[in-house]
Amino acid sequence: MSRRGKYKVALVQMACGPDPDANTDLAIRRVEDAARQGAAAVCLPELFRTQYFCQREDHAMFDEAEPIPGPTTERFAVVARERKTTVFVPLFERRSAGLYHNTTAVIGPDGSLLGRYRKMHIPDDPLYYEKFYFAPGDLGFPTFPVHGGRTGVLICWDQWYPESARLEALGGAELLLYPTAIGWHPAEKDEFGRAQHDAWETVQRAHAIANGLYVAVPNRVGHEHGDVRGNRAEGPGIEFWGGSFVADPFGRVLAKASHDREETLFVEVDPEEVENVRRHWPFLRDRRVDAYGAITHRFLDTP
Repeated sequence: MSRRGKYKVALVQMACGPDPDANTDLAIRRVEDAARQGAAAVCLPELFRTQYFCQREDHAMFDEAEPIPGPTTERFAVVARERKTTVFVPLFERRSAGLYHNTTAVIGPDGSLLGRYRKMHIPDDPLYYEKFYFAPGDLGFPTFPVHGGRTGVLICWDQWYPESARLEALGGAELLLYPTAIGWHPAEKDEFGRAQHDAWETVQRAHAIANGLYVAVPNRVGHEHGDVRGNRAEGPGIEFWGGSFVADPFGRVLAKASHDREETLFVEVDPEEVENVRRHWPFLRDRRVDAYGAITHRFLDTP
């Protein structure tokens, strides 16, 4: 059994304004505060530097992308090194001219860039026009060292795919982070809002159960129209529903944030709990890896 001991993880739930630099300053203050309270790792929400600009297709938004390493990772490297904490920093990555990714950079407690995860599943829905901006990820499903164990990170739309969570678990993850930007279309909220939120939380709790790991999900809050540097979009906007939460390896919700306030959510991760749950519910042991070849097909067509 693991004897590493428990450690604290912090999820930053924040509202994002029109000024990317102000959003970054706020995020840095929140990371510093979380580290002062003992967080071994801190995760920010998806694309936190700006309001959610994917509500429209606008070539001007590519100006907001930046390289990794780059100016934002350099700022967070200083914080990570000074506070001795690991920081998960979701960014709009400029890989090359005309090639961009939705990426989480992972900065270790010594300030080094441990690596990055590029979002694998890219949505294209009303007000979520991400395929216009992002190429699909090509780095697979890596895990990263946190407090002597391994932590995986996926991004938002990835949270609906059990294959992604499974591969993170197979890579040794005991904690799986899902930095997120999800909310309600105002016209749909009354009729479908509760069911949409319940489905979102339920599927991620199921990933925790099926893989015997902790799942932690930081989201943003606030009603946004994609206002970036004063360039406001038309339309109804998105009401981001917050609700950041952490589920343990048995799917129990250990902590949950509000739907309408900025806050930092703290939770203790216990490696022994991962060990115990996986011993008594040995899903990884009983997998029929010899029988799953068909999972790589788009669909199993029948005569």
